Amino acid sequence: MIYKLLATTEWDAARDAGHFAGSAVDRRDGFIHLSAADQLVETARRHFADATGLTLLAVDPAALGAALRWEPSRGGVPFPHLYGTLPVAAVATAHPLPADVPAADAVARLLR
Repeated sequence: MIYKLLATTEWDAARDAGHFAGSAVDRRDGFIHLSAADQLVETARRHFADATGLTLLAVDPAALGAALRWEPSRGGVPFPHLYGTLPVAAVATAHPLPADVPAADAVARLLR
């Protein structure tokens, strides 16, 4: 699995639309930022430290085809980037994160 952290409101809209077109940062960068399991806690810590109202998506990479590319990012480490929309059908699970726990801690608990 690969993972996407996003606002729960974005996930709700994606379910209604049948796909997620990306957050503002994703659209700015031209691809949807995803993380491998071993990258996810640091992603949450760096980019979602003060955020609440988040959902963690577990995404089946096989469902994304050639639109998924592993490219160097933070520290030159390859990260999964999706060039296109994320189909709701590719999401294996969606976990709302508790508002009273820092995102990085909540994600770490889910990955255990």
